Amino acid sequence: MFIFDAHLDLSLNALEYNRNLRRPLNELRERESGMNDLPGRGRGTVSFPEMRKAGIGLCVATQIGGCMQPAGPVASWASPEQAWAMTQGQLAWYRAMEQCGELRAIRTAIDLAQHLADWEAHPDTAPIGYLLSLEGADSLRTVADLDTAYQYGLRALGPAHYGIGRYALGHDQSGPLSAAGKNLLRKMDRLGLILDVTHLCEETFWNVLDFYEGPVWASHHNCRARVDDPRQLSDEQIHALAQRSAVIGLALDAWMVVPGWIRGTSTPQSTGATLEEAAHHIDHICQLLGTAQHVGIGTDLDGGFGTEQCPMEVDSIADVPRILDILRSRGYSEIAIEGVAHRNFIDLLRKVLP
Repeated sequence: MFIFDAHLDLSLNALEYNRNLRRPLNELRERESGMNDLPGRGRGTVSFPEMRKAGIGLCVATQIGGCMQPAGPVASWASPEQAWAMTQGQLAWYRAMEQCGELRAIRTAIDLAQHLADWEAHPDTAPIGYLLSLEGADSLRTVADLDTAYQYGLRALGPAHYGIGRYALGHDQSGPLSAAGKNLLRKMDRLGLILDVTHLCEETFWNVLDFYEGPVWASHHNCRARVDDPRQLSDEQIHALAQRSAVIGLALDAWMVVPGWIRGTSTPQSTGATLEEAAHHIDHICQLLGTAQHVGIGTDLDGGFGTEQCPMEVDSIADVPRILDILRSRGYSEIAIEGVAHRNFIDLLRKVLP
């Protein structure tokens, strides 16, 4: 089945992890054998061939270059100018992948329709479609950079990542939306960008929903009712997103799937992190809302981790379709499963893309 993945850090892996995503996954792992400079070395799950095996014909692919505090091991720079330069390098990589036929940029509703028709007719040879999103707004030197970004194809933006950002606070912080954040949202509204609420701290989340009038989604989020952490969505937040016609993408980062994860100590095996547990998060949203129309897939695979922090059945992104089999075994209709796999996010894009 055709799958839409709402969150993949492809350019981060290409440029900061130095992975040639055109190559077979086993080759990428062998090349990193013995390396320990970054999390997930030698345990990556994503390459273009593996995405094709999964049926992922369309994804949201990120630019990411923060300068938040405290800094993280990747995507963290000392100034907005450096962060902006990183995102422009990432853009150049996406363009190079378009030129060699691996990727196709989706900027308009017409692009989307043509891509879906091409993929249906030629699934083995059509490029993988991608919609460009910015994870964390720190790299925007001023909100005027959004005009440039929109022109080169940016269609979604999450104002925060981790820590204290220049425009918004990450989920590990606490506080209201700043004046700079309000200016950012005003500009996003004028451009018609999709607001990604992922990573916002809770107070800012509610401020943003009150302030922003444009389209909204949560690209990679799970449920706080199952894993009690501020990074997760509460039932109240899930209801609020549904009222805004948003879609929530299921993340496969193991600590978001099962409770009690201890970084650097826990393993998928020791915590029972399975795709069955991941599917419980989909169940929770569907039961809470009485519909499957507001949930999709946003794996975040290779988002700063590898198989050491995935559900235990996930050796590569090609294993993602197993989630759909689990939903079938639980009695979900094919219409609902198609919605989770791709249609819910695609229907939203059809409504909001220029």
